[in-house]
Amino acid sequence: MILSFVTAETAQTLLSVFSLLAIGSYAATAMRAEFAPQAADEDQPRKRLEGFLPLAFGAHLLALLVDISGLGLAQAGARFGFAPALSMTAWLILAVYLVESRLLPLPAARRVLAVLAAISVAVAWAFPGESRPLAASPWAPLHWVLGLASYGLFGVAVLHAVMLSRAERLLRSRSGQSGLGGLGGGGGLASMGSKGMPLLRLERLTFQFVGAGVAVLSLALLLGWWFTPQWRWDHKNLLAVLGWLVLAGLLTGRQVFGWRGRRATRWLYFGALLLLLSYAGSRFVLEVVLQRPL
Repeated sequence: MILSFVTAETAQTLLSVFSLLAIGSYAATAMRAEFAPQAADEDQPRKRLEGFLPLAFGAHLLALLVDISGLGLAQAGARFGFAPALSMTAWLILAVYLVESRLLPLPAARRVLAVLAAISVAVAWAFPGESRPLAASPWAPLHWVLGLASYGLFGVAVLHAVMLSRAERLLRSRSGQSGLGGLGGGGGLASMGSKGMPLLRLERLTFQFVGAGVAVLSLALLLGWWFTPQWRWDHKNLLAVLGWLVLAGLLTGRQVFGWRGRRATRWLYFGALLLLLSYAGSRFVLEVVLQRPL
């Protein structure tokens, strides 16, 4: 058992502290644009406000580690469920955003991601998951890690697809202007063009994340089917396979038929929704609606 000397009360206190710190920092990040000064000589306060996002990101990670690691459990194992899975997905998306934001500032994307991440932390705090004993198969943890990684990759792909769709719409609506302005006054999800990321590059990034997600999900499904004795064709696994088929079909359609634009993004949204329902959706029904353990 990990850090068996930690009591359940201590673990709950740590989870509460880190969760509250993450939620508060995400809230401050989401409000940054509203209070950020516009004058050039006031850049320092704006930088301090932007500094809340790394703080929230770190506190979010600590909350996840306390929750998922199984601190305070009476027996060796871990804790997991639909809410920690969503929280981990949000954290992975933010990790990619923090890298990309060094090259492409997207204030509106920052606000949206901060709000969604705060919600995911709050939900994970309220529903920390169920105790899971040590896996019967040594491959099961790798199966779970790969499944979460694929969630994150597809989440990033969906984020890029949203930015791409909004940028294309803005480009069509402002075809008489040079470049693309931001949404809501200071550059948002569609702040692309001559001063931002070219649309073709954004489109390539979107499908690179889809391709990586399909590859990782393929490994997760193969491990789950081949190495774990718990595998069964229930609704969770069926939805996961259907999601894989949709997303693999999207890559095939793009390669063979040149799919792009609305058709491609619709396939991506539908495949990502199936994957979301496969684990997070099914676990939500079991844990919250039916209140039935695994």
